Amino acid sequence: MMQTGKVWLAGAGPGSVELLTVKAWKLIKAGDCIVYDRLVGNEILSMIPADTELINVGKSSGHHAIPQTEINQILIREAKLGKKVIRLKGGDPFLFGRGGEEIEALRREGIPFEVVPGVSSCAAVPAYNGIPVTHRDYVSSVHIITGHRRKGRDRQTDYEALVRTKGTLVFLMGVQALEEIMENLMLAGIAGSMPAAILQQGTTADQRRVTATVATLAEEARKRQIGPPSVIIVGEVVKLAEEFAWHEQLPLSGERILVTRPAERGDKLQEYLRALGAEVLTVPVIRTVPADGQKRLKRIRKELKRLREYQVLAFTSPYGVQCFFEMLPDAGMDVRDVSHMRFAVIGEGTANALKDKGIRADYMPGHYDGRSLGRLLAKELKDGTGILLARSSMGGPEILEEISKNQALSYTDLAVYDTVFMENQRERLRLFMKDGSVTKVIFTSSSAVEGFCRLLGEYPYETVQAVCMGGKTEEAAKAAGMRTVAARNASIEELVLQC
Repeated sequence: MMQTGKVWLAGAGPGSVELLTVKAWKLIKAGDCIVYDRLVGNEILSMIPADTELINVGKSSGHHAIPQTEINQILIREAKLGKKVIRLKGGDPFLFGRGGEEIEALRREGIPFEVVPGVSSCAAVPAYNGIPVTHRDYVSSVHIITGHRRKGRDRQTDYEALVRTKGTLVFLMGVQALEEIMENLMLAGIAGSMPAAILQQGTTADQRRVTATVATLAEEARKRQIGPPSVIIVGEVVKLAEEFAWHEQLPLSGERILVTRPAERGDKLQEYLRALGAEVLTVPVIRTVPADGQKRLKRIRKELKRLREYQVLAFTSPYGVQCFFEMLPDAGMDVRDVSHMRFAVIGEGTANALKDKGIRADYMPGHYDGRSLGRLLAKELKDGTGILLARSSMGGPEILEEISKNQALSYTDLAVYDTVFMENQRERLRLFMKDGSVTKVIFTSSSAVEGFCRLLGEYPYETVQAVCMGGKTEEAAKAAGMRTVAARNASIEELVLQC
């Protein structure tokens, strides 16, 4: 019989992936099924493994909220199928997140569960806007109130009690009732001149702040067309916003950047971008895999057995380095079999991958692209030199065209890995691109441009601002109709500078 699974109620925080707890991130990577609501940020959704089952319970196709009873039944159903179910909720699952109601349903069915607290927007969103919810010189208490009225029930907020606390008041889910909340506070005795703010979509690229007073906030929010999700904060600490604001000062604050590079290349690029304030959506549109197939592998082993006949080993990507050295043991060889060779690389990233193998690159062009590498080898190598080029099966002809200009050199173009398109990312990519909120798209290869266009399909590509690594990549983006800028050299640092 199938063993019952388990449900984890995990807080996803206010939106930024960097505000996920370590435990929540581990669960996201290990879960079989993720049941998420509309307040889970796209940055977080983009990091979920592409083969994980996703169930969106925030909105249905008719744009109506899914009833809580139905959400409960989904959790029960998936757990009874033996799955590890992650109920991913915006903020904290127990702070106006209906986590208690879901646990009651799970307990009735005997479903095991755990609760993973999350960073709540009640403190994080003000913090990202330079507003400390407490400050010894202003206030010593903070009070969190829901601005949402449960259907069929009268609002039961005791505004007079709230005003008597003289503490900071934080209202969640209160955009629709903003005017009513402000009026009730003034009726309860709070001064109309008391500082107040509404903070929209905090910790994301769409973060906006409107500061005013209790008497004027509703009108100012209406003028600025502030909508949910937003946090309303009332108290003297709001005066500190302009002085303490920090996130909006970061150079890439307000940028929503989509990264298309293969996941196996790591997340160093994303880390750089986030450190500069960007919201980063990770959608790898291609992946690199070692060459397979009996005929191809036979040819690779044949060339590896002929290594003594080559004097230069050339790589055009870090993954090419990785694949080549992983293939040596299968041919009964190791790094000693390349000890007589010199090494050529396309750029710093590839040089670093080679360095990890304990080998220093001998040749690297000043401009990091295939044509420049081929031109360098044709110029620098002596007559009779044999070159083994280990790269992707989709490698362009530019490097070979340049090497061929020196007819005294010989070369073998050996495809040690393939580049394949990530068809399972199609829906995710289209979801993120459909509303035009992505400000830039980063491409590190022409094959990434091809994969992006293939998965996205018909689209107004003239609206895409492409940040490209290398001239060949930029040419591919321009051919697709995109607006482009290009990094001078094929390094992450140079790429980030173009953002």
